[in-house]
Amino acid sequence: MTVTRRAWILGSAGVALLVASVCVAVTIGPSDVGPRSVLSLAWSRAVGGESGLTRIQEGIVWNLRLPRTLLAAACGAGLAVCGVILQSLLRNPLADPFVLGVSSGASTGAVSIVVLGVGAGTIGLAGGAFVGAMGAFLLVLVLAAAAGGTTDRVVLAGVAATQLFSALTSFIVFTAADAEQTRGVLFWLLGSLGSASWTDVAVVGSTVALAVVSCLLLASTLDAFAFGQDSAAALGVDVGRARIILLVITALTTAVIVSTSGAIGFVGLVLPHVARAMVGVNHRRMLPLAAISGAVFLVWVDTAARTIIDPQELPVGVATALLGVPAFALVLLRRRSRA
Repeated sequence: MTVTRRAWILGSAGVALLVASVCVAVTIGPSDVGPRSVLSLAWSRAVGGESGLTRIQEGIVWNLRLPRTLLAAACGAGLAVCGVILQSLLRNPLADPFVLGVSSGASTGAVSIVVLGVGAGTIGLAGGAFVGAMGAFLLVLVLAAAAGGTTDRVVLAGVAATQLFSALTSFIVFTAADAEQTRGVLFWLLGSLGSASWTDVAVVGSTVALAVVSCLLLASTLDAFAFGQDSAAALGVDVGRARIILLVITALTTAVIVSTSGAIGFVGLVLPHVARAMVGVNHRRMLPLAAISGAVFLVWVDTAARTIIDPQELPVGVATALLGVPAFALVLLRRRSRA
């Protein structure tokens, strides 16, 4: 079987798995609602008619569980795509928005908007997060270049940026927020999809879709970067322009995700490796599979996070970290064995 045929089969199976995951995840919770009832509700909302559910059940499914599950899918897909971009652009398998401090920078920007009251709404939060994410990117690139520019230096610069922006976020919260804001912001910073709305789904979903399409159009450029910047330039790639475009896509996608769901780590680190292991390093094949696997992954992690210690809720960022840290250690060990 050719790699392309295997990619099509895996992609089709992944889409079917994602649809099934969303339908099943929506049914899991204290209120007893089956998959058939969910489909009936979706059909009634689309074409009209009765769903057969009570008004309370309709509210739980349509206003709470379904937007939350779809937002989890969109965030997982977006974070996985960001991981693919950064790992290819920096030629570092440890790169992802969380490790490089981009998520922390976006959190600082979003928290500044919330606590200092300099903006409002989803767009205002996303704008503040985008400024913070770009600031973190610039800091990492400057520090890494000053330290020699190797891929390992990039990760170390990302660690420094993460600590700096985390400290700035804490400083803003503890000096400017009241007690209620502090509790809300601290829980949100750990990663939470509990406040998901249809507006969030529309904003994040459209941003992630735009990022996926843009990256597919730039797939050959990402393939060229896998051989290094000099090789990419020799192949005719405008390295400076391509880097700016890809970094802006990554910063914008990360900022929009962080502004709605907080900093969720390790999705962008782990899932690109899974996709790469299944279909190879060709980005035209790998990007869609990484996005789909990231969506399925975060749907089930969020479902576990909201049910495993019911009636309390585990922040989804904590759950992804519990799964992601062993994967991070595994990548480190593989790099050591290849050295």
